[in-house]
Amino acid sequence: MVKELNEDTGFNVSVKTLIAIGFAMATVISMWFMLQADIALAMESPVPPPPDVSRMEFDMKDQNIRLSIENTEKAVDEMKVDLRRMEDKIDKLR
Repeated sequence: MVKELNEDTGFNVSVKTLIAIGFAMATVISMWFMLQADIALAMESPVPPPPDVSRMEFDMKDQNIRLSIENTEKAVDEMKVDLRRMEDKIDKLR
């Protein structure tokens, strides 16, 4: 036996169920409005500048790095000279 749904069909819903449905609807609606407010705020916020590096800044950093490498190379050369002197002194002592 199949029941038909029509104007005279009725069903029972408890008060707990109605409260739960109302709470769920209120939660979804409040989340929707909060999301809309966040979107509106994000659209009004200033756009950060692009993180591009200017040519002058790049050249200055490149020059600084090259200078550091040259200074390190000079320091290593000086250490090599000192090491050779130490080796010569050690050889003379033997």
